[in-house]
Amino acid sequence: MNVRQQLGQARRVIVKIGSRTLANDQELIARLASDVASLTGPKRSFVIVSSGAVAIGCQRLGYKGRPKETAKLQAAAAAGQSVLMRRYDEAFAKEGLTVAQVLLTHADLADRERLNNAREAFAALLEAGAVPIINENDTVSTEEIRFGDNDQLSAMVVPLLGCELLILLTDVEGVLDHGGKRISVLKEDHVVFTHGASGERVGSGGITSKVDAARNASRSGANVVIAPATHPGVLHEIIRGDDVGTVFPRLGLPLRARKHWIAVTLRPRGTLILDDGAVRAVQGGKSSLLPIGVVGVRGQFNPGDAVRLVALDGKEVGRGLTKLGALDVARSAGRKGADLDNLFGSGGADSVVVHKDDLVVTL
Repeated sequence: MNVRQQLGQARRVIVKIGSRTLANDQELIARLASDVASLTGPKRSFVIVSSGAVAIGCQRLGYKGRPKETAKLQAAAAAGQSVLMRRYDEAFAKEGLTVAQVLLTHADLADRERLNNAREAFAALLEAGAVPIINENDTVSTEEIRFGDNDQLSAMVVPLLGCELLILLTDVEGVLDHGGKRISVLKEDHVVFTHGASGERVGSGGITSKVDAARNASRSGANVVIAPATHPGVLHEIIRGDDVGTVFPRLGLPLRARKHWIAVTLRPRGTLILDDGAVRAVQGGKSSLLPIGVVGVRGQFNPGDAVRLVALDGKEVGRGLTKLGALDVARSAGRKGADLDNLFGSGGADSVVVHKDDLVVTL
């Protein structure tokens, strides 16, 4: 069975729609509601990740363009979110479906307790037959707690809900190669042409963001399709296995939810530079990172923070949760045995910078 034939077997599907796509097609939500209603059944449910609140709010508040000031963006989100949800509610109600608004910030998913609470809430909604409509909570989001864009949010929700298919609807036909030809199935090492579509900026994403999000989601066990929202019945085409858009096949064994949380959801607070021996140990996937393998430290971080692990050439090889703060890692870098005992007291020789259970290989 090829990858496109597998798409129709997905039991839980996320569909992400961007601001520009919604702005360019006033009938999209109605078509989406019709498609979701006809494809939903005992063995398949849908979750929608929708941008659009800020764009709608800008129109309602009389802004001539998307503002740069955080306060104005938050005001636009507040003014637009209720309108956006009303449009979804009316369209899906005509198809006999109930929608439920879920607003998230990055902080909600970065905190394990709040993440688990969100997982339970989603499970209850889906069990009740509702269609969750997810958006970033732009009204309270600041740079520190933003996802960046809803492409990244949709990828982070994949392991949270155990989704097997992520569909990123956009205003282009898919991902293009350097010759401008659509790539039907994109392998992990495929070089792509990531210049976005031209036109006035409405949202915060772009094709580069979608490619990054697709690759992140594919590591969590989901097949991903970047497809044109303009195709009538595009969801039916994808579920049938038609050659539409660009498919990113799931990559190997999916990362477990906690590993995905470390590798994708958490924002690294610092960087550890490793020698060649440590890089090989990390890539082996069975060893913890010890002080002797660290040759440099960047950034300020505390025990428990996420850090990037990079080789001497600057390439990222992994991410993990550090057991030591930045100062202690710097003091212990390149040391072992008695040197570590002198630094940390008895037992210092057993110090671990990143334990193997808290480490994810990313290269």
